[in-house]
Amino acid sequence: MINTIRTKRRRFLKGSLGTAALGALGSRAFASKATPTPSLNLTDPSSRAKIRAKVLGSTRNELVYTFYRLHIYGYMNDGNLIPFFTMNNLNLTRWSALENGNFATVGAECGVYCKFDTDEVLDVWENPITHEKRKVWEFIGGPLVTEIGPDGIVTDGAAELKPEVLRMEILGNKLFMPTQAALSMPNPFTPEKWPKSSSGKTRYWDSLLVASADVADVADPNVTNVRAFLQFQNLGSWHPWLGMGGYEGRTYGRAYGTKLASLDELPKSVLKGIEAKTPEIFNYESWQTPRIDMLDYMNAHTPE
Repeated sequence: MINTIRTKRRRFLKGSLGTAALGALGSRAFASKATPTPSLNLTDPSSRAKIRAKVLGSTRNELVYTFYRLHIYGYMNDGNLIPFFTMNNLNLTRWSALENGNFATVGAECGVYCKFDTDEVLDVWENPITHEKRKVWEFIGGPLVTEIGPDGIVTDGAAELKPEVLRMEILGNKLFMPTQAALSMPNPFTPEKWPKSSSGKTRYWDSLLVASADVADVADPNVTNVRAFLQFQNLGSWHPWLGMGGYEGRTYGRAYGTKLASLDELPKSVLKGIEAKTPEIFNYESWQTPRIDMLDYMNAHTPE
């Protein structure tokens, strides 16, 4: 018995040391191939404004497409996250340069709910907590007008979230641009009037985003629209359509995505779902009335 334990321990240590040795070898090999990192001026306001525009959108006048795969979970203030569904989220934003060196954007976004980690569009969703079947309320919102400058995003009065930039920095050959935003406001869906839809007297929302791109691409003067990796998490009060009134907790979302050269880069199953559920997103620049998801839901329903 003792010999068996010693043998297993030696095998474990041998495997651990082997992994560590390979890791060290890999580090040396990686370092030997390293090339000088192009420089970016993160202290100059004009340079920072262009960097933000390049990574988040474009420094020239064009329509930018951004796609996120958003996995949404329920959290009940105890236990583990409970998978709810996946949202295929598409953002369309028109970028243009301003005379003051900043950049103007006018955009809208939509989200199609699918069976968790698939592109199988949901018409009806069975709530794993209440076990009630709920008709899915598709997400669509905009137009949203913003101005991108050296120190972040300035939104118009219609925007609920006011992003706050965190430190922009270079790590290795990557540029990282994080932001955060928080919201707390009286809930228009009051528990007294909307007992089944309300998440409580106060509605909360927290969103944390980071954009990352190769420094060489951002530093290239010939590149106006950088292929960036985008990732965010959000933590929010229950949406009314979930029917979670009276249940403590919130939804947690984790998304990852990138900008696209065109809609042709979307998976066909994703594009098919968007065309079926939220086709008006493609004409958002001609909308006469802004779309606000929560208000749209309220106007389409009556209190329970």
